[in-house]
Amino acid sequence: MSTPQTESALDHRRVTAQRNAAAILDATERLLAQRTPLSMVAIAAEAGVSRPTLYAHYKSIDEIVEAAVERSVLASLAAFQGARPQEGPADEALLRLACVSWEQLGRYEPLARGALEHLTPGALHRTHQAMVAPLQALIGRGRRQGAFRTDVSAEWLVTMYLAIVHAAAEHAVEHAIDRSDAFQLLTTTLTELFADKNATGS
Repeated sequence: MSTPQTESALDHRRVTAQRNAAAILDATERLLAQRTPLSMVAIAAEAGVSRPTLYAHYKSIDEIVEAAVERSVLASLAAFQGARPQEGPADEALLRLACVSWEQLGRYEPLARGALEHLTPGALHRTHQAMVAPLQALIGRGRRQGAFRTDVSAEWLVTMYLAIVHAAAEHAVEHAIDRSDAFQLLTTTLTELFADKNATGS
């Protein structure tokens, strides 16, 4: 049976573990912003934790980056919901969602760059689970409205949406393209990708 002392000790360890985990993710974001190559040694030093503590939370750099990206997505949930993907014509809702995705990627640009470098498409998909459900719902609604294509799976469209948005952000940085111009290219690409060609007569 636990005592107040043991419960207090458990609470203290839990708070310490949560603080260390947050420090590790914060450190990773700072290193990416500084364009410092990521290593377990560098992350531990930047976070002010020992390497055993770091490995107790995360086993690899990819795992750390995945957790950091997932945290950024969760922090952006209010903005995604504000895009109202469940309202209005599906093609217009898609562009609203793309606009918010683009804004959040700009906010987290170094982390987005790190995601492309360290995460597989499957891992990238996992980190965005919080927004996958509304995106899937939008795709389903768009298909019922005859606005979105049905010749490929919904899962494929979700994967392509995430990959294209991230790749567009990376392309803008690598080729020094103005973000507003890159966003116009992004919306054109997404519109073409999602459109039901039979419905548009093209």
